[in-house]
Amino acid sequence: MEKLEHIGIAVKNLGQANALFEKLLGKAHYKIEEVASEGVRTSFFNVNGVKIELLEASTATSPIAKFIDKRGEGIHHLAFEVNDIKQSIAHYQEQGFELINPEAKKGADNKLICFLHPKSTGGVLIELCQEIADKAL
Repeated sequence: MEKLEHIGIAVKNLGQANALFEKLLGKAHYKIEEVASEGVRTSFFNVNGVKIELLEASTATSPIAKFIDKRGEGIHHLAFEVNDIKQSIAHYQEQGFELINPEAKKGADNKLICFLHPKSTGGVLIELCQEIADKAL
């Protein structure tokens, strides 16, 4: 893992959460994006190189909807940048970590992503992410 890339926060209403975080952080979000494959709408803030990703369910069956139903709004995951996501997936599998998705998939903010299950990471959902480049596909 290279660095903390972003902190994902599950929210019920993206518009209200954007207004709250804009007031809290003193800056506007820089992007809203829908990731249909995950059933989520995202909004990103950049705070001195660490991003805050707000996640709103766009379908009733999305992982974010299920998370909010079970735990309420709040921190959903920590995302760490990796140089080679395929190599990182293999490494963490070899180390005995359980993967939610065994292959990288396209996520928000031009990233390939993979999640490590919180059952194997001390209760914290960990996302591995790599900037999409031709060589990563």
